[in-house]
Amino acid sequence: MTALTDLYPTRGTTEVSVPRKDPVVWGSPDTPGPIPTAALQEYERDGFLAVDQLIGDDEVAIYRRELERLVADPEIRADERAIVEPRSKEIRSVFEVHKLSQVFAALVRDERVVGRARQILGSDVYVHQSRINVKPGFGAGGFYWHSDFETWHAEDGLPNMRTVSVSIALTENLDTNGGLMIMPGSHRTFLGCAGATPEDNYKQSLQMQDAGTPSDEALTAMAGDYGIRLFTGRAGSATWFDCNCMHGSGDNITPFPRSNVFIVFNSVENTAVEPFAAPIRRPEFIGARDFTPVR
Repeated sequence: MTALTDLYPTRGTTEVSVPRKDPVVWGSPDTPGPIPTAALQEYERDGFLAVDQLIGDDEVAIYRRELERLVADPEIRADERAIVEPRSKEIRSVFEVHKLSQVFAALVRDERVVGRARQILGSDVYVHQSRINVKPGFGAGGFYWHSDFETWHAEDGLPNMRTVSVSIALTENLDTNGGLMIMPGSHRTFLGCAGATPEDNYKQSLQMQDAGTPSDEALTAMAGDYGIRLFTGRAGSATWFDCNCMHGSGDNITPFPRSNVFIVFNSVENTAVEPFAAPIRRPEFIGARDFTPVR
């Protein structure tokens, strides 16, 4: 079997910057879907697409109740798919929610959600990762600057940038409660990080990122080139963003919680192989090995 060429080297002795070698929008202009042509062009340019209201208030209430049910369930808390804040010991994230919950499984299959993924990626898609993120007030930790693709390539074995994420707000996203920040246009440059990947790195990185973290110098240069966009919006809004966007979020020290459901769709033509820069695969609840298309 011929080994795949590694188009995006990372986790070596030095940090490297590589121009993107893959399309951003894989579908043709006439690929059917819910994204208007002009919005798709903005996504290609900026690497993200904000939707003011993807789901209605009644639906938000349903998903909020389901999130609260999962977080309060002792069996979920004891499951390895639940990630706990190191300081407060509150649940930070619950992974694989489309398998733990029929409510979130239905959201994944919703044409407003999966239809946009198919349109961007130009193929059938499967769920590479799903989770709910819970950012309660008074000290919930942020997510440091990173490219998701850098991790998914290095540790999950995704060969190409043919993956898209959607973050659907279940609480209001304010400019003060630890909202998502993206560097517009950063998806066109791959930053290969320095430093080898420790075994079982995921156990540390899901609480606090270390391996796969860009240098301060690289982040300063990218922020100077691209700027930073902070996403705010009501509950029910959504942000779609390319797998290689440089993004992060700050701590939430306000009294106002920020919770969202996060779904990663990967093309069925870009299925995971062995990790490109890690000694072992991450668990399947973080990086799926079931490539069944969403129907």
